[in-house]
Order: sequence, then C-alpha cells, then structure tokens
Amino acid sequence: MILAIGCAVLAAGCSAIGVRLQYTAVRAETQDTTLRLGGLPKLLRNPLWRTGFAVLAACAVLQILALSMAPVSVVSPIVVLALPIVAVLHARSRGTRLGGMASTAVVGSTAGVAVFVVLAASSADTHAIAGADVVRAGQLVIGAVVLLGIVGAVSNGVVRCVALAVGAGAAYGLVSVLVRDVAYAVQTKGFGALPVFSAVGVVVAFLAGSWFVQLAYSSGPPDVVVACQTVLNPLVATGLGVSMLGEIAGASDATVTALITTGLIAVVGVVLLARYHPEAVHRSTATTRAGLRRRAGRGLRTGKADA
Repeated sequence: MILAIGCAVLAAGCSAIGVRLQYTAVRAETQDTTLRLGGLPKLLRNPLWRTGFAVLAACAVLQILALSMAPVSVVSPIVVLALPIVAVLHARSRGTRLGGMASTAVVGSTAGVAVFVVLAASSADTHAIAGADVVRAGQLVIGAVVLLGIVGAVSNGVVRCVALAVGAGAAYGLVSVLVRDVAYAVQTKGFGALPVFSAVGVVVAFLAGSWFVQLAYSSGPPDVVVACQTVLNPLVATGLGVSMLGEIAGASDATVTALITTGLIAVVGVVLLARYHPEAVHRSTATTRAGLRRRAGRGLRTGKADA
C-alpha cells in the first residue's frame, strides 16, 4: 500500500509538469482561438507538447503500477495533488498571484482529497471486478461524457473549459477502474484471462479524455482544467469503486459520511477556483466593461437622434 501511494504521488507530480507543458503548447498554437481537430498535426509537431506527452506517459505508467498494488479508491484521489503545483506554476509564469478565495479553493480541494485518501486506505479492500459491473460503469460514464461534450460544444469561455475538463475527469475516472480490472486479472490469472472489454475501454476512454483536455486548455487557465479533471477523476473512480465494485463495503457509517463530506469539500473547492481564478475574474470584468461601453454608445446615438 505504501509503495502504491508513493507511485501515485510521483504520478501527480508528473501530471502537473506535463499539464503545464501541454497547456503552453496549446495556447501557443491556437493563439486564443478554439482548438479544432485539424489543429492536432501542429500540436504533434510542437516539441513542448511532445515533451509534455512524454511526461504524462510516465505519469500513466506510475498510475498503472499504483493501481496494480492498491484499490482504485486509494490511488485515484492522490492525483489531485497536481492541482496546487499547477496553480503555483501558472501564476508565476504570468507574474500574478492567486487571490485569497482562489488560494482557499486550492487548499480546500487538496486537503479534502488528502483526508479522503487516508480514510479510503483504512477501509478499502482489493478483489476481482465482475464483468457486468464493468459494463454498467462504462455505460454510466460514457453517457456523462457525451452530455458534457455537448455542453462544451455549445458554450464558450470558462463554461466550455469546465464542461470539457469535467468530461475528461469522468473519462479518466473510468480509465482507473478499467486499468485496475486489467491489472488484477493479469496478476492473478495471467495474460490468458485479459479482460478484452476493459483493455479496449482503457484506450478509448483515455483518448477521449485527452482530447477533451486539449480543448479545455484552449478555453481556460490550466489550473482550472487540472482542478476539474483531477477532482472528478478520483470522485468518479471512487464513486464507481464504492457503489458498483464494493471496495469499501466494510466501512462504517461514520467513515462513509466522512468520505462524502470530504468529497463535497473538494468539489466546492473546484467550483470556487473556477469562479474566483484571476483569469476568470479578469474576463468577467472585461465583459462587464464592454457591455457598459456598448450601452453608453447606444445612449449617445439615441440622444443624437432625439436632438
């Protein structure tokens, strides 16, 4: 368990660095325009984006190692530790500082997930996952991802960023469950018992989540993207682990209540960060000023017409 947690912590660090590198590359290639599928070849040629991809690949390997040694409910939440790292890196790169509310949101989300991990580690157990449960989990998450993708397609700005990042988090949460299923089956029964549905699902869900993340980068700041996906990822994975896979079946009512409470704290932290992030505040202020200027211009034109 300790080795699994160590791998997951290292994975969180790699996630933060990889996210920062890819965000910088996406913004450089899109120049504040919306990323389209046709822009993918440019990203692939960008050395910064490729470096970020390599770092995130290392993150994936570490996550797989962690999931092969511990339950989803323990490993998945640790990825949220990438949030404070990315928030600090992004603020420093822009010469700004997170405000009081945004900083509180980052600390709240991180602390909430940290407590969640401690509680889950003391209650979770490892066992095989039934194929029917995997299918049900996949159907539930796919429906949510499609819905969030539609919301992202018809919106813009921070709303688009949050919808796509949350969709990515949901897809990555499913990846954690499927990787756990594959790792456990191979460890206990060998490659001959490889669950094909889960193996294919890992690839599809990972690619969908990765594309959603790239789209989210072109619509908002990286720490909001990371906050959404790194909080939704463990919440979805753990929610599936608890409700469908029975990983914390032996937990007491007090422990379950504490898990729900800390999860809600993490979610509220993400919402506050998206609302009070310096870039979100700047955009809101700019939109308000533009609206006032338009109304003032219409008032001047109306006054001249009356005269």
